[in-house]
Amino acid sequence: MQYKFVENIIKKITPKPQEEKKIKEISNKVLEVTRKISSSYDAEVILAGSLTRDTWLPNKNEIDVFILFPKTLSNKQLEETGLSVGKKVIETLKGKWTIEYAQHPYIRGKIEGISIDLVPCYKLEKGEKIISAVDRTQFHVKYLEEKLPKQLSNEVRLLKQFLKANGLYGADAKTNGFSGYLCELLIIKYSSFLNLLKAVKDWKVKEIIDIENQWKKSEHNQLKNKFKNEILIVIDPVDKHRNVASAISPENFYRFKKISQEFLLKPSEDFFFKKTKTIKSNEFEKFVKSRGTEFIAIVFEPPKTVPDILWPQLRKATKRLESIMKEYEFAVLRSDCWTDEKKTAIIVLEMQVSRLPTIDKIVGPWVFDERNAERFAEKHKNDAVNGPFIEDDYWVVEVNRSWTSAKVKLVDTLSDDEKILKAKGIPNFIATQLSKSFKIIDQNELKKFLKNKEFAEFMKSYFEKGNLFTK
Repeated sequence: MQYKFVENIIKKITPKPQEEKKIKEISNKVLEVTRKISSSYDAEVILAGSLTRDTWLPNKNEIDVFILFPKTLSNKQLEETGLSVGKKVIETLKGKWTIEYAQHPYIRGKIEGISIDLVPCYKLEKGEKIISAVDRTQFHVKYLEEKLPKQLSNEVRLLKQFLKANGLYGADAKTNGFSGYLCELLIIKYSSFLNLLKAVKDWKVKEIIDIENQWKKSEHNQLKNKFKNEILIVIDPVDKHRNVASAISPENFYRFKKISQEFLLKPSEDFFFKKTKTIKSNEFEKFVKSRGTEFIAIVFEPPKTVPDILWPQLRKATKRLESIMKEYEFAVLRSDCWTDEKKTAIIVLEMQVSRLPTIDKIVGPWVFDERNAERFAEKHKNDAVNGPFIEDDYWVVEVNRSWTSAKVKLVDTLSDDEKILKAKGIPNFIATQLSKSFKIIDQNELKKFLKNKEFAEFMKSYFEKGNLFTK
């Protein structure tokens, strides 16, 4: 890049020699111990992730080690052997381990403040069909060794930092953004960070990037149908049927386009080191007053599950509760959710209409439809406050509403047992937690949670969406 401030950015985002020395010493130690312990299983051990390509950012406190076992092992044997080897490795290095879960379980340990993931997978030859998703990693490592030259390391770092500063780095369910592997592929494709941004501003919905040209141009419509709900399509060079960009949400696709355009119009170091914005209690009150809406929130303890399960279920529960409110004519302007993944989960409903009149009107059949008119009259003989009477040639009754308060209706909806909550469409883990305990709070109580910096950041971004449209 030709901007003068870039050298200063690269200096800030390149790990210091002592940090690099420490993490490499630990990774070499882990590899050595893992190879020794897994040797009796005829397994191969490789280091994966950005450490192998020198594209990692400072304060990287994790090492990914993959143990490649022979295909002669069954899935169950792979799991059991992988966990056994992983535990022994961490114990040998005087660390503590936990069992984590992806497609199958793996061991995560902590050594000298560094998180170590020991992931079992099958050793495959190029072209062989993968057995589990993590089997691809060995081919990713080889591909990047061949295709990502050392001189592009800093270009990858610039992209990662640019995305990280703008909340777009990470393919996890919370972020719905760009993975490290995707960043590396994009730099391979466009040769530099700047070239990538110039291309990004012109990306269209369902942009197709196929570095190895594994699909013909004539097959691109087929490809768009194959990944019909994915806004950006980046074909995995080691698996033509996989979209590396599948995690990216439409919002984050357009945010990337927007900040790329803004950077090119007015380049600045600020794009790489943005300060997070929070909202204070008085500011929250001003926003609410200016919008003329009412906030209701459901607060509960999040279920003990991995973030990649927690976040999708929390979002689904939020949308389902919004739908239930609308079914009872309580208009929801917008909804969103937040969790610290440990102690607190909050579903926020911004109500356009949170209170309804006591009386409701039900329009029945046309007066000339005598058969259905009789049924209508019979159905409402006990609950009609007025009628049945005729209005514009239709039978009408007025009845008392069952629910006039959105807050009271929410309490009723969530007070059922776990089985009924699931039947209502609340996802499993969330239903289980809500059946144990929850609290419905108003906007005055919601303000108290702004003491939590992350929640204050979340609410700030809620109120300040900004214009994502680019020409």
